[in-house]
Amino acid sequence: MTRRARHLGEITRGTTNPNRLRRADRWLTGPAADRLRRASDPLVVDLGFGATPVTAVELLTRLRAVRPGVRVVGIEIDPERVAAARSWRRPGLDFAVGGFEIPLPDGRRPIVVRAFNVLRQYPEEAVGPAWQAVSERLAPGGLLVEGTCDELGRRATWVAVEPGRGPVSLTLSLRLAGLSHPSEIAERLPKALIHRNVPGEPVHTFLSAFDTAWDRQAPLAAFGVRQRWTAAVRDLVTGGWPVLCGPARWRLGEVSVAWHAVAPAGDPPTGHGTTLT
Repeated sequence: MTRRARHLGEITRGTTNPNRLRRADRWLTGPAADRLRRASDPLVVDLGFGATPVTAVELLTRLRAVRPGVRVVGIEIDPERVAAARSWRRPGLDFAVGGFEIPLPDGRRPIVVRAFNVLRQYPEEAVGPAWQAVSERLAPGGLLVEGTCDELGRRATWVAVEPGRGPVSLTLSLRLAGLSHPSEIAERLPKALIHRNVPGEPVHTFLSAFDTAWDRQAPLAAFGVRQRWTAAVRDLVTGGWPVLCGPARWRLGEVSVAWHAVAPAGDPPTGHGTTLT
């Protein structure tokens, strides 16, 4: 039997950089931290860690600030990457060969799976089956954080997916310095949305509304870009957009919105359809 038959997924480019996933990690240790604190088995998976395991090492360090007993397993479908990563093993950090099926020993289930810059290299129709495959392996109350970011981690987006519920939110996180318009994040939208940023699609409507709010708050630029961003997000709330986070997150250049407000028109990814092989 070939590797592709055993593991769900394909080998991707594996590009990675130190500190690239800091924005997602900051969210995991912020709004999502209670899941780690409550978990009886604080096991976290870094799925598709790439050519080097630096992001898995960073994930362990950051998560231990909110849950000292957390353990991280980096999973990659490329055996050579896993073999190279094992020299980085330490207490609480290990590596394994696998894909979206999340192969862990003894039937263990992670409370969080972080998968960044993985599905970006897949066709859009593969998103739903991947979300479903990972969700089926999560512990009760678990969370899949699936997203993408630029090479330096200055612009990132991710979808939070819960077992039994599917996608529940979209988060945008940007370095605000030098920002022209919020819609610049469009090129880093998750795979489920990146091809949907066209007129008539909810995510396009959302980003357009964000740009309009940003332009409206241009006078606040004199007080700093953070004040302008915060005011623009407040405009979105006033306009009825279901923003899930508060001003403390906005000041970080971050905003989360309920998935139903940005989900693809028609049938959003549900976990049914294309089989991952």
